[in-house]
Amino acid sequence: MPRLRVVLDTNVLVSGLAYPGSVPGRIVSAWREGGLEVVLSRYILDELVRVLPRLPKVGLSTAEIRDLADSLMFLADFVDPVGTQEAALRDPDDPPVLWALLVAKADYLVTGDKDLLALAAQYPILAPAEFWSRHGG
Repeated sequence: MPRLRVVLDTNVLVSGLAYPGSVPGRIVSAWREGGLEVVLSRYILDELVRVLPRLPKVGLSTAEIRDLADSLMFLADFVDPVGTQEAALRDPDDPPVLWALLVAKADYLVTGDKDLLALAAQYPILAPAEFWSRHGG
């Protein structure tokens, strides 16, 4: 059976790295163990670099966070999506994440973002808990 191809939103990556025992942590672990094919974009990685320093639990320096983001580029498929503003999106930070899903032709976008989850009827978007209950252990 082919592995699922998923885009992990920044909030899933951050939660997964900061809290390895959480559902996002299990998703990140499944990826690291080869159970998922993950697609990321420069936008998602740049957001990760901006957000991680705000979490003292992670305990990484700015240089270590940048190195982490660079290493993720080699572990994930990488897309450079461009598109137009999605009329249904309220948050101007969300379109690049949705475009990553569309350009990657991924099976799912896994996110905790309520604005993106509101589009689940139109796109294959799942919250981490729902994704894990369907495809996890």
